[in-house]
Amino acid sequence: MSKGNHIIKGRGAQLNVSNKFDAQNHEYRDDFLNYCALEGEEAQDSKTSLIDTFPKTIVNKVNSPDIRMGFSLNPYQGCEHGCVYCYARNSHEYWGYSAGLDFEQKILVKRNAVNLLEKKLQSPRWEAVPIVLSGNTDCYQPIEKKLKITRHLLQTFLKYKHPVGIITKNALIQRDIDILRELAADNLVHVNLSITSLDEEIRRLLEPRTASVKKRLETLEKLSSANIPVSVMMAPIIPGINSHEVLPLVKAISEKGALGVGYTMVRLNGAIGGIFTDWIKKTMPDRADKVLHQIQECHGGNLNDSVYGRRMRGSGTIAEQVEQQFRIARKKYLSGRVKPDLNCHLHEQYKNGQLKLF
Repeated sequence: MSKGNHIIKGRGAQLNVSNKFDAQNHEYRDDFLNYCALEGEEAQDSKTSLIDTFPKTIVNKVNSPDIRMGFSLNPYQGCEHGCVYCYARNSHEYWGYSAGLDFEQKILVKRNAVNLLEKKLQSPRWEAVPIVLSGNTDCYQPIEKKLKITRHLLQTFLKYKHPVGIITKNALIQRDIDILRELAADNLVHVNLSITSLDEEIRRLLEPRTASVKKRLETLEKLSSANIPVSVMMAPIIPGINSHEVLPLVKAISEKGALGVGYTMVRLNGAIGGIFTDWIKKTMPDRADKVLHQIQECHGGNLNDSVYGRRMRGSGTIAEQVEQQFRIARKKYLSGRVKPDLNCHLHEQYKNGQLKLF
């Protein structure tokens, strides 16, 4: 498990928690960890491995009333970005892995994603509605630079004139501005760029393998300059860590061309509660208890709240203060900016990948 106060560089989670679906689990004994430390050895391999998968479907219906998307598509499962708070960690348990380090180190690659999407878009029964890339894990995580699955998916959306949304915190999206510009010309794309903090040190600790704050602001500006509709998600808000940054962050993104801003309050559901607690006690020991208590205050005394309509925004004084800050920030810095509706009317004419003349 964890190695005392030793920090695993380049990773968010500092341990592998037990998979709730496993009948058995294992842990690293202190004598073994001490031996590894004395010998200068790692107790476990920290390298990233890719695991090829070939699912039967790729477009997922989203039933949560709290999430503003009807369908999502994730070319990868697991995410090397390593954001310690990530709600998607729990989904890795369904694949037989841990929500901890396994989530960051064992990346499942859906090699047939493009073919499955094309088959879906060609189906006579499919009626165009926005499909969001990265409803679960980031479609622009590091391995995308080599594999280009997301780029090929975007080319497919363009070919069939189908609306697509993107959520990412990686500057790699700049590579695909050529395709995004063409999609935007027909109102077929929205981008949500995740920027959690303006503090690079906080970014490095919370999200170790993501793009820097500077690169994300640069990405925002370049997308906006290319007339690609882009908004920002400040998610999650973690009281005691980034909750004081609402106004300065919204001011900064308004200057770079953002059309809007959204947020969620952190909630540490499932295995994430233990992962986050272990992480903050190692990386921020001086404020760990304060932060954890403030998170609990936002969720009725717990680290998580699963009640629809409340779980994403929280409750109590701190949550209300955050909501008020966003209301003020939007009015002051983003007033009058409107994100265009995605166009769902072109696709039917391009069911076969080309314009139907009759």
